[in-house]
Amino acid sequence: MGYHTFDASRADKLEEAGKRYRFLSAEELLWALSLSSDDTVADLGSGTGFFTDDVAPHADAVHAVDVQEAMHEYYREKGVPENVDLVTSDVSDLPFDDGGVDAAFSTMTYHEFASDASLAEIRRVLAPDGRLVVVDWAATGSGEHGPPVDERFSADEAATALRDAGFVVEHEAVRPETLLLIATLE
Repeated sequence: MGYHTFDASRADKLEEAGKRYRFLSAEELLWALSLSSDDTVADLGSGTGFFTDDVAPHADAVHAVDVQEAMHEYYREKGVPENVDLVTSDVSDLPFDDGGVDAAFSTMTYHEFASDASLAEIRRVLAPDGRLVVVDWAATGSGEHGPPVDERFSADEAATALRDAGFVVEHEAVRPETLLLIATLE
């Protein structure tokens, strides 16, 4: 699909913990990622680094990937953890070595980059035992929060796309507004 990105001029809205954690807690994200302290992680669509900051203490290195340099500027002003590298890139063209990432995650951004090319690129950069966690606005949601419903995927659509790209979906959950998928490589 690949719809519009979040308006960087509204980046402060991405820092509202009460609203962000309502749809995904730090604990649930860390559970889904199942990290080791020596892992290299990519946050795909990192925005202001809200969830990157939750993951950074539990990983060796985190690549905060966002297509908008303005989001990285906001993150720099906020303060970037020492082990976080800001990467301005489209998900379909990641500047990482083959198998160089132990885990990748996307929080509320899958609908912005979902494509065969992006999923193939994520597959390329993930290590053989790598894990991909996708939390996004569900097509079954009300549309009161997040993007319009017609820009969202259902959990089944996203899981099928992951399977078609060579992932094994190990966990699938649908909540009132969001979906959660945990996938590994075949």
